[in-house]
Amino acid sequence: QVQLVESGGGLVQAGGSLRLSCTASGRTDTSFALGWFRQAPGKEREFVAAISTRTGRGYYKDSVKGRFTVSRDAAKNTVSLQMNSLKPEDTGVYYCSSQGFGGSYDFWGQGTQVTVSS
Repeated sequence: QVQLVESGGGLVQAGGSLRLSCTASGRTDTSFALGWFRQAPGKEREFVAAISTRTGRGYYKDSVKGRFTVSRDAAKNTVSLQMNSLKPEDTGVYYCSSQGFGGSYDFWGQGTQVTVSS
């Protein structure tokens, strides 16, 4: 089991920035990657970004490339998502998730709300 707790959401104007953080605990050695997903009202949850726990390489949804940066502090078991140049379409509940070595995202945080006003 991996427990995940997000923080850092809020309300920001378009063009602004927010930084989300996620603290992992439990069997963090079973995490192949840590990812961020979001869900807008009336839409399905979608992948935003992820970072490999082995290589530190980041992966991004096309629409956030160049604006979002995912990073990890292995010593603190935290993963962060720096979001710049935010757009109203970035609005949603953002979830942190742990990807196991089998490839599936098995564990999820409770989510944190991000609202970008136009």
